[in-house]
Amino acid sequence: SQGYVWPIYASYDLWEAAPDGSGPRRITTSEGYDAEATWCHRGGKLVFTSMRDGDLDLYEMNEAGQVKRLTSTPGYDGGAFYSADCSEIVYRAHHPEGAALEEYQRLLKQGLVKPSVMELWVMKADGSDARQVTRTGRANFGPYFHPDGKRIVYSSNAHAASGREFDLFMIDKQGGT
Repeated sequence: SQGYVWPIYASYDLWEAAPDGSGPRRITTSEGYDAEATWCHRGGKLVFTSMRDGDLDLYEMNEAGQVKRLTSTPGYDGGAFYSADCSEIVYRAHHPEGAALEEYQRLLKQGLVKPSVMELWVMKADGSDARQVTRTGRANFGPYFHPDGKRIVYSSNAHAASGREFDLFMIDKQGGT
């Protein structure tokens, strides 16, 4: 009845374990959704999506467990990955305004998000200099830096007749077509 939506489970927390799965240890205990984490192998930190401050934003956690908020624009920020040198982060985001923002917030109160419009963004690993890379008005997912560090590989339904058909694309991290 609400279209295609994703649940945002308030019970999700982040865990770590040894490569063989032994010794699982919970590393977040905040109220609400903590998920979509990726590790920076060069800096001893991870980036993750959380609702700890009432909206879906990106946060960084260092090995000591200290958490820093990286994004704060109303709307969804998630699915983040570090560049190979961990100096930048690529992520998907939807920052609606007006009636669309009200709809986003209404769904979020129900533990839901509608991922039909997600653009790609890049920012420095400290959360500064965020810039939008894609402008398709469609769903762009799974962004990951190409090994050359200059381009991003991602999945999108931008050229599909149906909203459920996705192809792979590559774009310069500065944006473009």
